Amino acid sequence: MAMEITQFLLAAQSADAKVRTEAETNLRQFQEQNMPLFLLSLSVELSNDEKPVESRRLAGIVLKNSLDAKDAIRKEQLVQQWMAINVSIKSQIKDFLLKTLGSSVPEARHTSAQVIAKIASIEVPRKQWPELIGSLLNNMTQQDKPAALKQATLETLGYVCEEISHQDLVQDEVNAVLTAVVQGMNLADHGPEVRLAATKALYNALEFAQTNFENEMERNYIMKVVCDTAMSKEVEIRQAAFECLVAIASAYYEVLEPYMQTLFQLTSNVVKSDEETVALQAIEFWSSICDEEIELQEFESPESGDSGPPHSCFIEKALSSLVPLLLETLLKQEEDQDQDDTIWNISMAGGTCLGLVARTVGDAIVPLVMPFVESNIVKPDWHCREAATYAFGSILEGPSVEKLSPLVQAGLEFLLNAMKDGNNQVKDTTAWTLSRIFELLHSPANGFSVISPENLERVLAVLLESIKDAPNVAEKVCGAIYYLAQGYEEAGPSSSLLSPYLTEIISCLITTADRTDGGDSKLRSSAYETLNEVVRCSNIAETSSIIAQLLPVIMSKLGQTMDIQIVSSDDREKQGDLQASLCGVLQVIIQKFSSTDETKPIILQAANQIMLLFLKVFGCRSSTVHEEAMLAIGALAYATGSQFEKYMPEFYKYLEMGLQNFEEYQVCGITVGVVGDICRSLDDKILPYCDGIMGLLLKDLASSELHRSVKPPIFSCFGDIALAIGEHFEKYVPYALPMMQGAAEICAKMETSDEEMVDYGNQLRRSIFEAYSGILQGFKTVKPEVMVPYAQHLLKFIELVSRDSERDESVTKAAVAVMGDLADALGSNIKLMLKESAFYDEFLGECLQSDDEQLKETAGWTQGMIQRVMVL
Repeated sequence: MAMEITQFLLAAQSADAKVRTEAETNLRQFQEQNMPLFLLSLSVELSNDEKPVESRRLAGIVLKNSLDAKDAIRKEQLVQQWMAINVSIKSQIKDFLLKTLGSSVPEARHTSAQVIAKIASIEVPRKQWPELIGSLLNNMTQQDKPAALKQATLETLGYVCEEISHQDLVQDEVNAVLTAVVQGMNLADHGPEVRLAATKALYNALEFAQTNFENEMERNYIMKVVCDTAMSKEVEIRQAAFECLVAIASAYYEVLEPYMQTLFQLTSNVVKSDEETVALQAIEFWSSICDEEIELQEFESPESGDSGPPHSCFIEKALSSLVPLLLETLLKQEEDQDQDDTIWNISMAGGTCLGLVARTVGDAIVPLVMPFVESNIVKPDWHCREAATYAFGSILEGPSVEKLSPLVQAGLEFLLNAMKDGNNQVKDTTAWTLSRIFELLHSPANGFSVISPENLERVLAVLLESIKDAPNVAEKVCGAIYYLAQGYEEAGPSSSLLSPYLTEIISCLITTADRTDGGDSKLRSSAYETLNEVVRCSNIAETSSIIAQLLPVIMSKLGQTMDIQIVSSDDREKQGDLQASLCGVLQVIIQKFSSTDETKPIILQAANQIMLLFLKVFGCRSSTVHEEAMLAIGALAYATGSQFEKYMPEFYKYLEMGLQNFEEYQVCGITVGVVGDICRSLDDKILPYCDGIMGLLLKDLASSELHRSVKPPIFSCFGDIALAIGEHFEKYVPYALPMMQGAAEICAKMETSDEEMVDYGNQLRRSIFEAYSGILQGFKTVKPEVMVPYAQHLLKFIELVSRDSERDESVTKAAVAVMGDLADALGSNIKLMLKESAFYDEFLGECLQSDDEQLKETAGWTQGMIQRVMVL
């Protein structure tokens, strides 16, 4: 029997903290003592129209949170908790929820719809609520049911479709749901609330409609209803209908041909004259069509002769009408839209779509856009100049270099002059366009660039002057300098072209990073990111003295951050962000100087001071800094080699902290990587710290709280440790190897329909092989017999992986390498096992046929190792 909990729910929302805390404690105790009764009482509260709205609202929220959570582990616990509840109590709860759909209070109906969908997400896939769809459809088919109930029912159907998979319903149920939803959109039969709920429900039900879209009659009917609904007089309904069309463009591209004429008319009318919320969806429809066609083009390989899915060339066919439509939208800018990155309006949507059209049709777009650019770029109205520049910048990806180069060459000087335009938005868009030009059309290493030695000085003069402009313009200029520097990376003799300007560029970027008018520090992080790229891409032979002068400047700035007055969490965050940026610059400088023997001494000389700074940063405790400082320490360990040992006593506690940071799992993952760096630098000098490190790594692997992405790097790290300490790894074998074998067995059972899981499976398999390789090599000359008991399991795992056609190239390389290491380290000990494993001849044969030279070479080496064992 449900309990009366109204007073507790109201008290839990009291303004008086004491009353509130006491009520929350009472509710929590009830929940812990009798979960089924607690949920039943909440559903009774939610369903009772005589109860206060406030208590019903909280009842609904608590009910929903008792069934679902963002965190996957917590969610699984809640699912198990629901499954364990007695069937009759669950039935009562579900009945109360279905009853609530008819409530006179809209909020109660809405909450109930969400809770029903959460229960459906647990039960429907397990075939445990077979009558749900029938009950909901019953609400729709009976004439006398009130509109409010129909609206709530359609909302529920929409949420249910969102929560479950299309495999969970049989086709008859899908047909019935679609019929109810599409009928709910009918203007003659229903008011606006019902039609809006129906249109939103259709959006969620579309992925279930595959069979229906294959049937021409059903498809025609659905498309007609959606197109009619897209012309409703209510804005919200029109918007929802266009959202359906966007989803249809993605899911059912191949059957759209007969409707495209109508859809062009419909979208074009809306873009020209409808409310912005609707027009944005109409443009999104064409962006979705572009996405589909770009993807089809990427998969079309002429040599395979495979026709694949049909490419209907909708964009190409609509080009002459679509491009002018999109160009018109560019003139509808908002004042000050350049000041706010979160703004999304029709001019920005139009420009984004234009960029996708350019990628879809390539050269064909240029003659359609250039007249617009040329006629508007010189007009006195800033809207025209900005739109012209945005149009030009938007079509730089897609058309060929041959088509674009002459236009950019001709327009470059004009754009450089436009950096002095009287309007801020024009300058902002011009700087963005210049950065696109440098990103896409400046690649001396590939033999083409719109920048010549003759115009480089002029380009830089403009950029370094414009970086002093308003913060939003300066940020875009940072992007332009970033891509300008990147283009000269590894560009042979051309890489020297930037060297004479480096001092001035660095100086301007540091001044920019120090500006206080940037507001949200976005300009500062852009300036530092650009500085990193300038240093990374510079020609070290010519610029080492300049970068050597930059090093103490950055170190001094990092030192100064320790003195920032911290009063609020905001101050702490600002300090953390600045330290993260400066540690990032130091990391790049360390890596740059470590890359040549001539410049390495510069780092070795400064290493003590640098490490001291990093340790002070850790003392400030902020996860973002922790991350960047950790990465920089990894670079320093590589640079200093065995000399890094002297820092370990002081650094070790922070290494431990990083390995225990489950909450911010990226920090934990980076720390694992740094352990690998340190192992490679210290070799067996890491030994005094290994018990602690291995203990933490094994604990990490066993934890269900730690994000799974950290686990593969931990296995690779086992290999690094074993390689560093050789025979001393023996005491960890009884703990580490069963973990590796367990993970290998998980790989064998892994779900392959989910792309994310396939990627994760590949990472996990590669890291297990890397671990075995490191351990085998570590024991090879001293105690190979330790690994003999594990050889059979490893061979079986390699065989399993060799039979998987979905495996990644990197997994293949790791599998071949570990097989060679196995033969090399264990020799005659595994002769018999190899004789019984017939698979490896075929596997190595396949690898020797590969186009990948490195894989071929490894396979050849492994073959040699196995042959050596077989003749012993």
